[in-house]
Amino acid sequence: MEEERLDYVLVPLGLLMLAVYHAWLLVAIVRNPRSTVVGLNAESRHQWVHSLMADPLKNGVLVVQTIRNNIMASTLLATTAITLSSLISVFVSSSSSSTSAASQLIYGNQTAIISSIKYFAILVCFLVAFLCNVQSIRYYAHVSFLATLPTSKGKKDSIEYVARNLNRGSFFWSLGLRAFYVSFPLFLWIFGPIPMFVCSVMMLSVLYFLDTTTSFTREMHCHSLIEEIKPNDLESSAS
Repeated sequence: MEEERLDYVLVPLGLLMLAVYHAWLLVAIVRNPRSTVVGLNAESRHQWVHSLMADPLKNGVLVVQTIRNNIMASTLLATTAITLSSLISVFVSSSSSSTSAASQLIYGNQTAIISSIKYFAILVCFLVAFLCNVQSIRYYAHVSFLATLPTSKGKKDSIEYVARNLNRGSFFWSLGLRAFYVSFPLFLWIFGPIPMFVCSVMMLSVLYFLDTTTSFTREMHCHSLIEEIKPNDLESSAS
């Protein structure tokens, strides 16, 4: 019974830690976006759209190439996610009772219900990653047309709309990538709750390193913004 109870203690604890971390990350993105990589990148993309759409006829090729690279990255992740989902579905449907050798590697609850929950959780992660990347492709494709419109030149509302759609596509891409990250602890749950909990703790430390920015990065970003805003302000005041 003690071995079976590990799944009811360590697995919810690992998932709770991941949920609390992402709730903290969401609050940090909303309240202090420059302290996170997601917020800082969103601000950089917003500035990038404004600088390139100032002359869409001149910068149209660069915009299309950049958006195309993002679409290719999202397509690769979406293809990987749906392929893994299909493989998991085929494996679960064709699994037989001849798993006595494999069950010796698992320390934890080995009932049929828990095994089904394990594979279903991994399947949900990959399906969420697929849907998020599909939405990302949708927004990127929409932006590739809007960002090269000559009529958008000098129209602030149109540029803001394009910047919002670009950031939405990037946010969906980040969510899809985050679903891949979460699938690692769930995959290790197949081998027992202890590897799953250890992977969750290690994943939190890795995600914190990837999601937060340093003061040096924030200062460089602020200086680049000031350097690019000042000439624009001078041109507008001179005109």
